[in-house]
Amino acid sequence: MNIDQQMERYSRQVLFSPIGSEGQERLRKARVAIVGMGALGTAMATQIVRAGIGYVRIIDRDIIEASNLQRQTLYDEQDAINGMPKAIAAREKLFQANSDVEIEAVVIDVTAKNAEELLTDVDVILDGTDNFQVRYLINDVSVKHGIPWAYGGAVSAHGTTAFFRPHETPCLVCLFGTVSNPGHDTCDTVGVIAPIVSIIASFQVVETIKYLTGNIDDLRQGVLYFDLWRNEIKQVVFGETQKECSCCVKGDYRSLNDKRDTLTVSMCGRRTIQIKPPLPVLTPIEKIANRLKMKYPIRYNEYLLRLELEDDIHITLFADGRALIHGTDDIAIARSLYARYIGV
Repeated sequence: MNIDQQMERYSRQVLFSPIGSEGQERLRKARVAIVGMGALGTAMATQIVRAGIGYVRIIDRDIIEASNLQRQTLYDEQDAINGMPKAIAAREKLFQANSDVEIEAVVIDVTAKNAEELLTDVDVILDGTDNFQVRYLINDVSVKHGIPWAYGGAVSAHGTTAFFRPHETPCLVCLFGTVSNPGHDTCDTVGVIAPIVSIIASFQVVETIKYLTGNIDDLRQGVLYFDLWRNEIKQVVFGETQKECSCCVKGDYRSLNDKRDTLTVSMCGRRTIQIKPPLPVLTPIEKIANRLKMKYPIRYNEYLLRLELEDDIHITLFADGRALIHGTDDIAIARSLYARYIGV
């Protein structure tokens, strides 16, 4: 796309004086990563790509199911039928919206082992996750490497968002402590409506655009809370960094230094357990598929394998050996099914 075509595509955005042609050029040269391509991630990615941010890495571990379509706006029914990885389907849709942007799709679970590799070559990290385990990882990477990040969370009709800048604002640990409190509401327990997702995602994106275009003085200096159903909005202004903060003051990156593999028991919206083997599975997914298809109904491609079993149990196996066991919330059963059918 030549310069005239670029100016025409982004003309209405360039006419907005805080951005202008100089800001648009800064966006073209910028790099961002979006962690999680669920409800928040898809809403943010749409705006980010259409705004002309030059490089966008989208990261997600999950596949598309019918229950996602109510709020995850990039996907359609055929994606759910095919069980497509979210990152792959999102990249295809986003490329159709703006082929001038470089979009990298990564189908992986963000962990302490790979977070720095995935998140340290960008200018801003955007949070589209549904759990604090990954958010604490993002926060550690942010503080350690000096990369701002846009936090967002949406559940029921409630939403929260903040834009963290290392050593300029408090960090996530300053606000919430070193470990998130268990037992909080999730979309699995209280649901979520799409309008709160769109609002929170938009606030995350606008703060990102302010930062990338150099409008630092216009950044929001606090945490913003919404209750759409009760028409309540409030902002809590950032205080000072906690003097004893283990992360941004003492440099103790607890989440990033914890290299243990874990089971993710609750996947938002359904009975699903994630199994991660302690070491990568080296057997090609095609070879596993050839072994299974002699006895069981399966579908597979280069990214994943889907194995349908009885009693509404099915297994989604990814190329790195990670699997989602759908249809149970019993860890022992999930482990048994993994050992029985994957065999590694």
